Amino acid sequence: MTVTIYDVAREAGVSMATVSRVVNNNPNVKPQTRKKVFEAIERLGYRPNAVARGLASKKTTTVGVVIPDISNMNLAEIARGIEDIATMYHYNIILCNADKKKDKEIRVINTLLEKQVDGLLFMGGTVTDEHIQAFKTSSVPIVLCATTDDNNTIPAVDIDHQQAAYDAVKLLVDSGHRKIGMISGTLQDPSLGFARYQGYKQALEESAIPFNENYVRVGNYKYESGIEAMKYFHALEDRPTAVFAATDEMAIGAIHAIQDAGLKVPEDISVISVDNSRMASMVRPQLTTVAQPMYDIGAVSMRLLTKLMNKETTDQTKYVLPHKVIERQTVGQV
Repeated sequence: MTVTIYDVAREAGVSMATVSRVVNNNPNVKPQTRKKVFEAIERLGYRPNAVARGLASKKTTTVGVVIPDISNMNLAEIARGIEDIATMYHYNIILCNADKKKDKEIRVINTLLEKQVDGLLFMGGTVTDEHIQAFKTSSVPIVLCATTDDNNTIPAVDIDHQQAAYDAVKLLVDSGHRKIGMISGTLQDPSLGFARYQGYKQALEESAIPFNENYVRVGNYKYESGIEAMKYFHALEDRPTAVFAATDEMAIGAIHAIQDAGLKVPEDISVISVDNSRMASMVRPQLTTVAQPMYDIGAVSMRLLTKLMNKETTDQTKYVLPHKVIERQTVGQV
């Protein structure tokens, strides 16, 4: 049978209120009484009922985190930042993988809210009207992490994806490249895929380089789509001298496709991307990329959420963190 606070109180010969004070580290308990209670807890194997405590305090010290793809290394790094700050402020995390499926994301959001989490972090992915509707039913704070909503109405932490892409393509332009291809993410994703595509086009336009639709291939952010896109570029009669990939993973796929074709990076084709995941420095040659501060995105998101959950004063609810171009070995001069 489940051991209750009543059983501990009877075993220790004290009141239930005294047991509650000991369990909650209330300093107003005599040392000898505290010792008796802890001994009773150990003998009986008592565990405090978090649900019951949550009902009493109207807090569960639990935060729900919706992650679109748990295998994505960038999101894993963001999750680490979330976890570290959550631990610092004594919150527990319920992490739910949604497989980049909108219906599953909505279902997971509703499930977490039903479990009475104190706050919710929605990490990555596209924020649709259906998401907004689900968020509106919440009585607890919600923060978007590594994404934003179209109208910028929900607290969020991210980078400027359009500017990051612009900076990547501008480096190629400054290296003398005029024939620049792009391996894009889905253009139906406004906060990431479309934003990086817009940054690519902006850099071309400002450099007086005509946009060539044959130089754009849409991928799915994954390694395999980088390979397929690069094979397409190889088959062009007038192929690009440089390629900007929207993610490191697609860029690495492109590098391997170039090498499989008997060509060299950057001597034959230059490659650059955005992310600066751990794999960027593991691939050979090492990948030139624009670093987004994944850990900091997670940490700042969780800190913002703790402020909102505890009704602390916040000077802002929108954070755009800085990115940085990391030059390694995959961009060459023309």
